[in-house]
Amino acid sequence: MNIDEVARVAHEVNRAYCLSLGDNSQPAWEDASEWQRKSAISGVIFHKENPNTLPPESHENWLAEKRNDGWKYGPIKDEKRKEHPCFMPYENLPLEHKAKNYIFAAVCRSLL
Repeated sequence: MNIDEVARVAHEVNRAYCLSLGDNSQPAWEDASEWQRKSAISGVIFHKENPNTLPPESHENWLAEKRNDGWKYGPIKDEKRKEHPCFMPYENLPLEHKAKNYIFAAVCRSLL
């Protein structure tokens, strides 16, 4: 699979996990905004270049990307205000959000 295809699968797996938690904020890949697709693609590239990365490192990569793009913490995901509830150090994330890093990495390892 190429990077875009892996990103799509990782996004959809993440979306399914979020739905299982009652979080309906993740649109389907086809409906995802450019920043969401770009974020997934960037995450896949990071995992391809760093195959032994740990979930905290993956989150730090995501956090740095969001920070560079002007995002900050907010209680709900709001793309217009560039706020995200996971914009915090990995150790402060609730367990269910930490799990997303493990799941994303597993998808990447399996498909790259």
